[in-house]
Amino acid sequence: MKKTTEEFLIDLENKGFKFQEDAIGFIYFGKKYTDAPDELVNSAIEITLKAQKQFDSSFYMSILERLHSQKIPSRKEALRWMEKQGLA
Repeated sequence: MKKTTEEFLIDLENKGFKFQEDAIGFIYFGKKYTDAPDELVNSAIEITLKAQKQFDSSFYMSILERLHSQKIPSRKEALRWMEKQGLA
């Protein structure tokens, strides 16, 4: 089941990852700026956390823009792209 970005963030917080308010604002700014679907936004958050071990706003935005511009359609494809980029 695909999750909304809000559900995804709640799940991460329930697993112990705490987002600062400005980070959450930035996540939604990136979503609106790129007009990316939730699955792509969630993938960009996941890739950011896996690669940086924390939420890095500029890294997230860069990943989201690249996923969106390359028309990556799903989380599975996004994670495959991440590995090809050497981010895993």
